Amino acid sequence: MSETYDDGPVAALRRIAFLMERGREESRRIEAFRTAARTILPLSPGEVAERAAAGTLTELPGIGPSTGAVIADAVRGVVPDRLARLEGEHQGPLAAGGRELRAALRGDLHSHSDWSDGGSPIEEMVFSAIEVGHDYLVLTDHSPRLTVARGLSAERLARQLEVVNAINDHLDGSFTLLKGIEVDILDDGSLDQSEEMLAQLQVRVASVHSKLRMEKDQMTRRMVTAVGNPFVNVLGHCTGRLVTGNRGTRPGSDFDARAVFEACAEHDTAVEINSRPERRDPPTRLIELARDIGCLFSIDSDAHAPGQLDMLDYGCERAEAAGIDPDRIVNTWPRERLLSWAGARLPS
Repeated sequence: MSETYDDGPVAALRRIAFLMERGREESRRIEAFRTAARTILPLSPGEVAERAAAGTLTELPGIGPSTGAVIADAVRGVVPDRLARLEGEHQGPLAAGGRELRAALRGDLHSHSDWSDGGSPIEEMVFSAIEVGHDYLVLTDHSPRLTVARGLSAERLARQLEVVNAINDHLDGSFTLLKGIEVDILDDGSLDQSEEMLAQLQVRVASVHSKLRMEKDQMTRRMVTAVGNPFVNVLGHCTGRLVTGNRGTRPGSDFDARAVFEACAEHDTAVEINSRPERRDPPTRLIELARDIGCLFSIDSDAHAPGQLDMLDYGCERAEAAGIDPDRIVNTWPRERLLSWAGARLPS
């Protein structure tokens, strides 16, 4: 006998997409399930049930045979085969270690939406962050010069902040979407957004995305200048390396890590442990160096899709292996402590 299912077809489609993202499956196939969920979301349960019974679900835009079968099973109260298979393949911790630390994390300071190069609307990222147990999520879409990632101009960022306000108005206060940015560190160490806009944000991740092979001394000056900027809270994926994945591999930037991390420690700028498995950034030796220098850390997913929010498991395993005190990891902190730290150096 098939297991009963009571959550409905939209939840089934969203869960399938989440698990596929978690398992790093093909984006095009994942989007089919998210599209199907968006198609049936505005329909009444009665209309969906009628179409399922009549076999006309695939007449709706964005519904194909696979997604139609999921909807039909969920309407009948049966666990869809695709969902059952994916739960078996992708449910459970992504990493063996770091479980206590993962439970201690209150949120995630680095995430992207379809306003830049993420794959899902802001609202979907929020729903999934709530479902994985976060108290807060920082929305950090890219800054304008990263045109390949549809970086946000000041005008688009201002509109996004209005959306964030509207989302928070609809939440009950147990979860908060925080205003943020992943701002590019420019060649001279300045930031790719105006101070006026940066001042309106709550958490700011600064990352190098261009000229990764810059000469060592110049790259060091670039990064030291950036982490000393009072608007910078987190130094994102500091080496820029890629160790696996469909984008290929890429060596890390060459810089004086001790000088950069000493600047981070001096200015209370957190070093990001980027949890994406294709990055594993910083390398272990640099995590240990930053630990010994006394840096704060932020364990972030750098999620570009809802299911990638769970990639925090990988970063937690690495942080635990390095013996980092959880209280030095800023996203173990309650929201108010986090915001107090993030705003401490802002110009008055």
